[in-house]
Amino acid sequence: MKKFMNLVLIFMLVAVFTGVNAAEYPNRPITFMTMTQPGAQIDRLARGLGQRMSKLLGEPINVKNVTGSHGTVMATELSKSRPDGYNLGITSLTAYTYAPHHSKLAYKQQDFDYLSLVALNSSGFISQKDKPWNTLKEAFAWHKNNNKAMVAMFHGADDRDALTRIAKKEGVKLSLIPSKGGPSVIKAVTGGHASVGYVGAILYKHVEAGSIKLIAAALAERLPPIPDVPTLREQGYDEQVEMIVALVAPKGLNAKAKAKILSAANTLANDKETQDFITGNLLMRPVKWGEAHADKTARDLYETFGKLAKMK
Repeated sequence: MKKFMNLVLIFMLVAVFTGVNAAEYPNRPITFMTMTQPGAQIDRLARGLGQRMSKLLGEPINVKNVTGSHGTVMATELSKSRPDGYNLGITSLTAYTYAPHHSKLAYKQQDFDYLSLVALNSSGFISQKDKPWNTLKEAFAWHKNNNKAMVAMFHGADDRDALTRIAKKEGVKLSLIPSKGGPSVIKAVTGGHASVGYVGAILYKHVEAGSIKLIAAALAERLPPIPDVPTLREQGYDEQVEMIVALVAPKGLNAKAKAKILSAANTLANDKETQDFITGNLLMRPVKWGEAHADKTARDLYETFGKLAKMK
C-alpha cells in the first residue's frame, strides 16, 4: 500500500511539474516555417527575424523550408500544427488570401491567426540582360512579332494569373514554369530556360551584377533602387502583384504564447536595427506591424480576391 501511495505521489508531482512547464512559453525551440527554398528573400527574412526574436523569447528559433505550390504546401502543414506557439509561418499572404479562391485546398483563410505583417517584398518581372527588350510590354511585342510562345517562370498564383491575363490581352501564347523561390527564378532566367520571370527583392543584386534586367515593377510604385523601370500599370496593364509577408500561426493560438509572441513582434517593429535589416539589407518595403492590421489586411485581401475570382 505504501509503495502504491508513493507511486501516486510521484505521478501527481510529475503532473504538477509538467503543468507548470506547459504554462511557461517558450520552454523548447520554436520553428519558423517558410514557403521558399534556402537563400530566397523570404527565407533570409525568416532567418533574420528568427535570430532577433529568439533573443527576446529566450529559446532557439529554427527555420524549416516547406516549398511547393507557391506556399500552399507550407500553409497546409501549418494549419495541421498544434496552436501552441512552437510552429509559426513567415510567408507571403497569397497562399491564404488568393489561392483559396482558385484551388481546392485542405485549409481555409479562417484557419489561421495573422499576428503581424512584417514586410512588403519588392518584386518585378525580369529577363536576361541581353534580351532584345527593356520592358515587359516590349517582351510581349517581340514574342508576338516573332510568333513565339513566351516561356515565363512564376512565383505564385497571383503573378501567374497576371501574366496569363496580359498574354491573353497581347495575343501571345504563354508557357509557364513554377518556381521554388527567387534563386530558382534567377537560375532559369540567366540560364536561358525562361524568357521572363517574376521574383522578389533578390533581383537587386543580380541587376547590379549585370546578369539580369528588370523589365516591370510589380508593385503600385516603381522600385526606388531602379526608378527608371515602369510599373505594370504604366505599361498599360491593369495589374499589380504584391508579395506581402506576414507572421502567421495556426488558428486558436494559446493565449499566453500569443501574448509573448506579439510582445516580441512589437519590440522588433520598433527596433531600428531590425527595420534597417528589412529595408536596407533585404531591400524590402516597410509595412505597418500589429495583429489588428494583419488580420484586417488578410480579410480584406481575401474578400477582394474573392470578388475578382467571381468576375472571371
